[in-house]
This record gives sequence, C-alpha cells and structure tokens, in this order.
Amino acid sequence: MEFSRRQMLMAAATAPVAGRVEALPVAASAGNPARPGDESYWAAVAAQYDVVAGITQLENGNWGMMARPVLEAYEAAVRRVNRETSYYARRGLVPDLIAVQERVAAKLGVSTEEIAFTRNATEALKALIGGYNRLRPGDAVLYADLDYDSMQACCESLKARRGVDVVRIALPEPATHQGLIDCYAAALDAHPRVRLILLTHLSHRTGLVIPVREIVAMARARGVDAIVDAAHSWGQLDFALPDLDADFVGLNLHKWIGAPLGVGALYIRREKVDLIDPDIANAPPFGANAHARIHTGTVDFAAQLSVPAALDFQDAIGDAARAARLRYLRDLWAEPLRNARGIEILTPSDPRLHGGITSFRFSGRTSDADNIAIARRLLDDYRIFSVHRTGPARGACVRITPALFNGAGDIARLTAALKAMLRPLAGSRTRV
Repeated sequence: MEFSRRQMLMAAATAPVAGRVEALPVAASAGNPARPGDESYWAAVAAQYDVVAGITQLENGNWGMMARPVLEAYEAAVRRVNRETSYYARRGLVPDLIAVQERVAAKLGVSTEEIAFTRNATEALKALIGGYNRLRPGDAVLYADLDYDSMQACCESLKARRGVDVVRIALPEPATHQGLIDCYAAALDAHPRVRLILLTHLSHRTGLVIPVREIVAMARARGVDAIVDAAHSWGQLDFALPDLDADFVGLNLHKWIGAPLGVGALYIRREKVDLIDPDIANAPPFGANAHARIHTGTVDFAAQLSVPAALDFQDAIGDAARAARLRYLRDLWAEPLRNARGIEILTPSDPRLHGGITSFRFSGRTSDADNIAIARRLLDDYRIFSVHRTGPARGACVRITPALFNGAGDIARLTAALKAMLRPLAGSRTRV
C-alpha cells in the first residue's frame, strides 16, 4: 500500500502507536548498560526466545527469530487484520502504518519521506538498482565478489537494460580498513566510466564490514553514486543512516531488528530522489519521496504493524550493547582459532571490519562440496547448525552467525568441534 503526501499529513496528527511493548524484563539501566560477557544478563535476554531444543543454532543470518513479546504483538495484529479486514484497512490502517514509518525513520535518523517499506532488502535494492536513471550507454557499474547474488544479478541486467559495462572486483582477503578503500579506488581509477557502485555494508558471505562512509565519499568525489546494501548491518552493527552518508540504501527489519518476516525498507536521500525512477505501477503525479519509487501492493500488514514491538525490544537492550554482544560471541571462537593451522578466519581482528557474522574455511577446502560437507558434519556429529556460503573469489566457506539467544556455552561447543575436526586435517603440528 502506497501513501500520498496528503494522506500522510492528514493522518499524522491522530496516528496511534501500533503494537508498542511498554516494558520488557531484559531492560538494562541507563547507568549500568549490559556488558557483552555478562552471561546472567544475556541468559535473561535469551529466555525471551523459543529456540529448538537439541540444536546449537548458529545460522541466524537467513532471518531473525522474533522475541516472544514481538511474536505476541504480531499474533495480535494478525488477529485484528483478519477480523476487521477492509473495515480496518480503509479506515484506520493508513494512520497506523504511517506511525510505524515515523518510528522507523526516527530510529534510522532520517525523515519519513526518505523511507518506504518493502518486503525485504532485496526488493528495496532491486528498485534502487533498476530505477537508477543516470546511466547511459557506455557507462559502467561496479560490484564485488562479496555482494549478494540477487544484487549482482541486478547489476548484470543493466548490460541489456541500460547498455552499460559491468565491472566485477574481488575484495582483498585478508582485508584491512585501508586496503578495502584502496581496492575500490584502484577499480574506479582503472574504470573511469563507472557511474554507479554497489556496496555491501556487511557481507552475508563472510561477515566482512567495509568502510562505507569513506568509499562513498571517495566515489562521490569522482562523480560516482553508490547504492548500499545494509540488509545485514542494521541491527547487527550500531549506526544510523547519517553515519554512512549514503544516498541510496536497502535494509531489512526481519533480520537483526527481529521484526516478523516480510518487512524491509528503502532509503533515498531527499535531494537525490529524482535519480531513481518512480515504480511503473505508480501513477503520476509523483511525489518527491521514496514512496513513489516502490509499489508492493497488498502485503502482510500485521508484520509491519509489529515493527514497533521489535524496536521496543531492541531499544530495551540498546544498540551498542547488542552490537557488542554479537561481536563478543564472534570473538570467542574466531580469535582463538585465528592462528591455528588448517583454518582460515575470513574477517579481520579489526573491530571496524566485522560484526557477529564470520565465516571460515579449512585450508585447501575451497569447493562448494567441501564446505557443504563441513557444515553437514558440524550438524551430524556435533548438533551445530551452520551454512556453507559460495561466491568469495578465493573459495567457498562456512558461515557462523550467532544471535542474542546464543550463549558462551554455544560458542564453546563450536570451538571444541572445530578443534576436533582440524586435528586429522593438520596432524600433530596443529596448534589449537
């Protein structure tokens, strides 16, 4: 459902807050924020999730589990939408959804007119890449090996749709903060016809975080626009959109924010909105806002109405505390194994370059089949669920993705399993 500017102004004054959870048992005091290694506190947080018994779930990157208060808010919203149907949709739904959008915009640090709900980050980024209208035949677009598959495909489609060349680069492995900036700078210098680059803030493949703000500034100085994929970074890292200084961003709320499945967001800086074509399903006149650049039709309204409950839950924990906890869980396994023979940890120690996700590969085991087998053995022999990832230029890998319901004991089980799997690979020389 799309909103006109007039609808938004008329409804804003009376819009109620949908699905708010007033108090949560996980709240830490302002003067005593949660420490990342306080297992007692984080066990109270974990108790708000209903996890599968008998499995150590370390594959939480597909989507995030709703905490119990969010699930309850969602169930209540489903019942209301189902009960009242169009009587609600045509009378009260628009103001309620506007209130949710205002809450999300405030959390992101941008204006409501600059964001629009989508069903996921893929839909948002598809609208941005496909609608970007500055490209001319002979121009070029650039993406990297760690970018998301569907977004790579969107860039490749611009060959036929816009008559442009496509440049694909491999990000350095191992990476450094300056090395990543230099990699993009070298690519732009080598391909002066590039007009658009795709940047993935936090890679779903390896967990690598790139210095988006610095790369965006460098590209902008060369007359190059950047579209940023923040599907995995918002909620996993502690930032607001102005920190990235990006003009075009796609986000998810059903990953690290913990909203129900089917909620994403599109951001377009107000001054750059004309660079993205209105969605072909929208009729003129087109407003100078993000809403005109996407058309999703009927969606899961209950999921969108539950977003405030998800934000309430996350705000009770705190953005900095959540990001620190996820990084702490990652560090518990990745750093002790970093110098072990036979394993490669695919994100650097530099805390600027990783969040909670980190992938690994066993030395010489770079095929898809190799890493499918490693993930399968973790599950079959150790009851640890992970996932293999393909796409990095130097080979496939296995991704480990902790969540707020994971504890230090889960990570200890992972570390012990990987040590056991490494011994026959590296022989007696393995230092683990």
